[in-house]
Amino acid sequence: MTDTPAPRRIGAVNWLGLWTLYLKEVQRFVAVKTQAIIAPVVTTLLFLAVFTLALGRAVEMVNGVPFAQFLAPGLVMMAMVQNAFANTSSSLVISKVQGNIVDILMPPLSPAELTVGIALGGTTRGLVVGAATLAGMRAFVEFGIHDVFFVLFHAFAASLMLSLLGMIGGIWADKFDHMAAVTNFVITPFAFLSGTFYSIQRLPGLFQTLAHLNPFFYMIDGFRYGFTGVTDTAPMLGVAVMVGIDTVLALICWRLFATGYKLKA
Repeated sequence: MTDTPAPRRIGAVNWLGLWTLYLKEVQRFVAVKTQAIIAPVVTTLLFLAVFTLALGRAVEMVNGVPFAQFLAPGLVMMAMVQNAFANTSSSLVISKVQGNIVDILMPPLSPAELTVGIALGGTTRGLVVGAATLAGMRAFVEFGIHDVFFVLFHAFAASLMLSLLGMIGGIWADKFDHMAAVTNFVITPFAFLSGTFYSIQRLPGLFQTLAHLNPFFYMIDGFRYGFTGVTDTAPMLGVAVMVGIDTVLALICWRLFATGYKLKA
């Protein structure tokens, strides 16, 4: 008689399950790398070409930095966050629409492990797209690194922020139209009005105040500071804002998984 195998013991953290979930999320975008990685790089380089050709002579310097060098970090950040958001939101919406969300909920994974695994998958896609975009931009724009901490911190924190937002949106949405509405009416306006293409110092007083209420402003401003040394606000304030927002969003995601909001029948 063969002995019955002993059940696998899971400690305080299901590391194997967490790693498997993370790999699943990463393999989703690697399998369609042309759409998920190469296409965003090409789109961002087109933005760079259009804006530098259209405004390069009219706006040669911004805050003492050549316009192309000022513009490049903002475009890279925009590509990162849009793809981090797309990864987690599409993963959850597709699972819900196809009815296989149970494949994520049934394994012995806690709400915290579900949050971390899916969020890190989206963060990884954002970072991969950002690295590929930076590599492509180096052929057209000369830029150095002023402070590597701010570059790495804001790249990770911003990708994580949009990855968590994508999870919240994906859990809330019942169909693709709902997710498209979030992208078109929330994510895109916040990204475009965050100082990606301009310094907020050029805005009138009221609009400067409103810009400081936009969390996207802090991630782009801090990321740009890491490359250029130029910032529109205190660099450490941006770090504190990003840490605070990521913490709050992670807790919301944990709560949504814990309660099964729109996930369990």
